[in-house]
Amino acid sequence: MNAAILVDGYAEGGADGARARLELFWKQVSDGARFSPFQRSPLDILLGRWTLDTSPVFLAFDLLARVFSPYDLNPRGVNPLTAILADCIDFKRLANAPIKLFVTATNVHTGRGRVFRNAELTPDVLLASACLPTMFQAIEIDGEAYWDGGFAGNPTITPLIRECASIDTILIQVNPVERTGTPRTAQEILNRVNEVSFNATLLKELRMIAMLRQVSDPGSSEGARWAEMRIHRVASDMITGLGASSKLNAEWEFLTMLRDEGRRSAEEFLTAHAVDLGARSTLDIDDLVVQV
Repeated sequence: MNAAILVDGYAEGGADGARARLELFWKQVSDGARFSPFQRSPLDILLGRWTLDTSPVFLAFDLLARVFSPYDLNPRGVNPLTAILADCIDFKRLANAPIKLFVTATNVHTGRGRVFRNAELTPDVLLASACLPTMFQAIEIDGEAYWDGGFAGNPTITPLIRECASIDTILIQVNPVERTGTPRTAQEILNRVNEVSFNATLLKELRMIAMLRQVSDPGSSEGARWAEMRIHRVASDMITGLGASSKLNAEWEFLTMLRDEGRRSAEEFLTAHAVDLGARSTLDIDDLVVQV
């Protein structure tokens, strides 16, 4: 959703248009969740935690989600994001935007990822790409049911190499790959299982890229692209302090804090590696091949 809004906003008004459109989208999300039962508890607020781990409603929902499905709890499949996406994105303009966009959703029946490109994008495609199966009903597209794209491609990197001109790929990390300590509570274990599951696809793709870079024939056109590919990563240590329940926190103060932390992390990356863009990789993925 962020990517689609950014690309559409950029097509309309450049970088300023992209920033303004992202601000509009997340403000509408926050306003829509103002009266949501998923709110931080007084204890979380007192301790300055952004998670909902002690929220009675969140804890009750977490238990219900293990017994009842979204088809039981939300039989009509209502999702307020449908209207917000339709309001914030001009999908006709997005179809012809100058920036290429690749959005992945996971086919429920086959388990395979499907990559949707600019002209194929609709509110349903974006909802499918973020459809957590324990929270939302599967989204039907062209007669097929789809879940979150992270199960099959988080993200799908191959189209960035085969269909784009740039040799540099910058990954924006939103889930921790590594954590210190062993999770012990049921919630901590479930959080870490989810992180490992979603990161596994990314690590697999990076390992594949590392291997292809080593064996590709630089004399062929496609081989040269694999051999020359450069990988970078923008990450923040702050995300390791946020549990899975924080993803249900739509407070505007929290969202703007994440935005500001993202900008700080990007500035930190550019200060350290701006001269490396277009010159060399700053993320060593060859180590992933050694670990196999």
